[in-house]
Amino acid sequence: MPSPSSGKVALYANVGPDLTHYEVDVEGAALNRRATVTLPAGVQYAWPHANRRYLYVASSSSASGYGKAGTEHHVTAFRIDPATGALASHGAPIRLPTRPIHMTTDIPSENILVAFNNPSALHIYRVNPDFTPGEEVKQPGLIDAGIFAHQVRVTPDNRLAILVTRGNEGTATKAEDPGALKVFDYKNGVLTNGISIAPNGGKDFGPRHLDFHPTKPWMYVSIETQNRMYMYWMEGGGILPDIVFRKDTLAEPGNIRARQAAGTVHVHPNGRFLYGANRAQATVEFEGKKVFKGGENSIVVYAIDQATGEPTPIQHVETRGIHPRTFHIDPSGRMMVVQHNLPVDVREGSTVRTVHAGLSVFRIGDDGKLTFARKYDVVVGDKVMFWMGIVPL
Repeated sequence: MPSPSSGKVALYANVGPDLTHYEVDVEGAALNRRATVTLPAGVQYAWPHANRRYLYVASSSSASGYGKAGTEHHVTAFRIDPATGALASHGAPIRLPTRPIHMTTDIPSENILVAFNNPSALHIYRVNPDFTPGEEVKQPGLIDAGIFAHQVRVTPDNRLAILVTRGNEGTATKAEDPGALKVFDYKNGVLTNGISIAPNGGKDFGPRHLDFHPTKPWMYVSIETQNRMYMYWMEGGGILPDIVFRKDTLAEPGNIRARQAAGTVHVHPNGRFLYGANRAQATVEFEGKKVFKGGENSIVVYAIDQATGEPTPIQHVETRGIHPRTFHIDPSGRMMVVQHNLPVDVREGSTVRTVHAGLSVFRIGDDGKLTFARKYDVVVGDKVMFWMGIVPL
């Protein structure tokens, strides 16, 4: 079981293979940059052990999506200093077969679950008694990993593993690849194929990210390619396949100026509010430069009906950056940090300015709404700011 929290939290954010620790002042909605550790390759995702004393970090030299494939793919463990949040290397990294796109542990952190997008796959690795990542758990049979996995989560009761497979949008020359939620029975690192949730056979269904309500049997899923938020019921140790509620993520769903993509979703720790990211980064030519084409880079805030689970949008707030790939809420529910992965030039009349990658900090009110506090620009050069997360100490 997790150890009692000190009330302090640490934030970690990467630029390429470098993972930097930030001290967090929740009351002041401020970040203090501290030390940096370096991974074998670009950071893809990270997840803390349930005891909050270790952080497991997935890294890869492959480009995102279906880009150029690299050869270095690992999970690396770090010790977290319980007083300061500083990271220290803990054991040797383990090698992975291809680029890991997401990772988690099961609820007691006895195993690490790693999702891979190309080819779509789910592998599980033991956590050794000394908390280092260990050997892969051999599965008794083939598992149905769908097309383009993007996230893996374990249900709060530790009975199911869910692989969120986005599929791929269709093009003029290629038909759409269907998306699905691949649900597996899960026990001690072993997966058994369960149901595949794929409305309309997965057509026009591109799920990217999910989160669970902290006390109710409700699951919320962002549908990337349709800019929607879906809600599902969990019942009897399973997930009911019918969509209970469908909501837009965009403030102007009828005014899409460039490709929009729904992203990360998190439920507030008090269970009363739901948050989702809207992302846009397409560019057009202007006087020889590529400038932002327009679109919504925002967080949508929903109020959750505590009787039915229905999310109702109450705010759309701009994140002050381009492409908010991920965000996190501190455990007290008073502060949100939003991470933007790349710099993009933006046209302002006849001039062009650069909107840098970085971290935008928001205060969260008692009504769940966000108030912008400050942004920390981060110069990334030719690298990508790909992951950020908050860990209680």
